[in-house]
Amino acid sequence: MTYNQICNPLTIGNVTLKNRIIFAPTTLGLKKEEYFKKIQEIARGGSAMIIIGDVPVSKKGHLSLHQKAGFNYYKELADLVHKENCLLSAQLHKSDSNFKGMIKYIPGILTKKITPNDLRKLLNDQVKVLINELPTSKVKEITSSFGDAAKLAVKAGFDMIQIHGDRMCGSFSSTVFNQRTDEYGGSIENRARFAIESIEAVHEAVPTVPIDYKLAIRQENPHYGNAGVLLEECSTFVPLLEKAGVTSFHIALANHSELSDCIPPYNHPYFNQEGCFLPYVDEVRKYTKLPCAAVGGLVHPEFIEKSISEDRFELAAMSRQLIADPNWVNKVINNQADQIHTCVRCNKKCLGGMQEHKGVHCIYEKEN
Repeated sequence: MTYNQICNPLTIGNVTLKNRIIFAPTTLGLKKEEYFKKIQEIARGGSAMIIIGDVPVSKKGHLSLHQKAGFNYYKELADLVHKENCLLSAQLHKSDSNFKGMIKYIPGILTKKITPNDLRKLLNDQVKVLINELPTSKVKEITSSFGDAAKLAVKAGFDMIQIHGDRMCGSFSSTVFNQRTDEYGGSIENRARFAIESIEAVHEAVPTVPIDYKLAIRQENPHYGNAGVLLEECSTFVPLLEKAGVTSFHIALANHSELSDCIPPYNHPYFNQEGCFLPYVDEVRKYTKLPCAAVGGLVHPEFIEKSISEDRFELAAMSRQLIADPNWVNKVINNQADQIHTCVRCNKKCLGGMQEHKGVHCIYEKEN
């Protein structure tokens, strides 16, 4: 079988991707040397672009672009990826973790009376407190900081900016967390304001650089995801984000719930099919003609080729599959698809490794 759609280049703004496969933003939890090696393997394996997840817009904290160590880290990473003829995107985000609100739970965490699942729920409860108590002046300061971080990201060598529509953007978008009564709360337009201001700040800072938006979707009946945009709100949100300056969309399930929902295993009660989040993409495409990236259990080239040819999406974003086999793209291009180490979505060493604080790995690693 030939894979003309997968191998077909795609231009977004002033950037041209050499094919339709990108590495989805993933926090791998690895030390620098191992992390850089893994990213280089994925770049060398033929992916068109790698999205580096959770690049903070804050001036303080771990790997801030505003600090020399953080800036040099990303510059070194960009140089490494570019040598493999691969593009790099920075997923800019602002954390919505309310660390001050979590201090009272430290004794329970240390004594293990509070389990990891308990902790996740407590963290989510504190998100609501943080979002609703942030002064308006502080909110505007944060949205403006997306522009400052974008300028530094481009200087460090990133080719594209992705705005993380989960984290604080997603929490402002969601009525689950946002009960504000000012200009940032209430109506859909008000709840979209944080994202819009962040997009506008990036566009003003780096006007020629494409802006991707990770659109976090939550749904009801059944309920999945807490942050982000309700599926039925897309008709309003999507045009607003496009008008603000977005040049493409990356569509996924919203987080702030069980990690095994947004990284679903093969036996998930609801998201067990390949392309499990594609219905969200189908809905978004009703309201925009901009390129869309799909994510969620995409593993087979035949499925991806067919989906692109049917105009369901332009880009296939993979994480677990490219961790399982960084050479997925090269194998497809070189008519070796039968040699792909196909991700079986077992979540044993990827999500399992993340939850056990051992870093993201794969059951195939010894075979690759």
